[in-house]
Amino acid sequence: MIKVSIVGARGRMGSHVVEAVKAAEDMELSLTLDAGDDLTQITAENTDVVVEFTVPSVTLDNVLTLVGQGVDVVVGTTGWTEGRLAQVREALEATANELQSVFIAPNFAISAVLADHFARLAAPYFESAEVVELHHPDKVDAPSGTAIHTAQGIGEARAKAGLGPVPDNTQTDGGSRGQVVDGVHVHAVRLRGLNAHEEVLFGNAGEQLTIRADSFDRGSFMPGVLLAVRKVNSGDFPGLTVGLDHFLDL
Repeated sequence: MIKVSIVGARGRMGSHVVEAVKAAEDMELSLTLDAGDDLTQITAENTDVVVEFTVPSVTLDNVLTLVGQGVDVVVGTTGWTEGRLAQVREALEATANELQSVFIAPNFAISAVLADHFARLAAPYFESAEVVELHHPDKVDAPSGTAIHTAQGIGEARAKAGLGPVPDNTQTDGGSRGQVVDGVHVHAVRLRGLNAHEEVLFGNAGEQLTIRADSFDRGSFMPGVLLAVRKVNSGDFPGLTVGLDHFLDL
């Protein structure tokens, strides 16, 4: 049995993870912690894998603390930058356990991971590309980590293909064109009634390709969370891994 502790257990996502772990035949729930709780309660003796779903302002400190506690960590909180990821890598390199693992997912929905993968495949073949992400208004970050990750993948694929900048002659200060991520405009919609949605738009003269992923309920993320827990616990992915695509046969 994989002993799983959850940080952010009373949050919107954390509460779903609690129920998913309870229902998993190969896992047992160890500790459930939330804001203000002492993370050093979590040790390698009582926990194999920690699932961390909190907020961007505290997630880095949480992960660094948990790495210091000698446990593997699965992170669903967004807001990660290259500088913050570098701090996690440094912390892992300083540990005595060469198999210790941290996994960070821009998105746990299988549909979103596949949409991201398909977008990378399509990117070299289109002159124009834009990303639109749509979420509920209680989401604290914008654009979403998923959309940023998708745009980065598109930008990388375009660069490898030798494509120039996406054409755009709009005469504005950029405020109404969305955040630019690696040359790709990313737009964020916050609307009551939505959950988590992403559209990737590609265009050539006379044609358009739209890739869309929709998660209508937070339960859609749980298969990805449980997959990540199992993969991290296997010991086959030491160090830092970013993106659920590493755990899928793509």
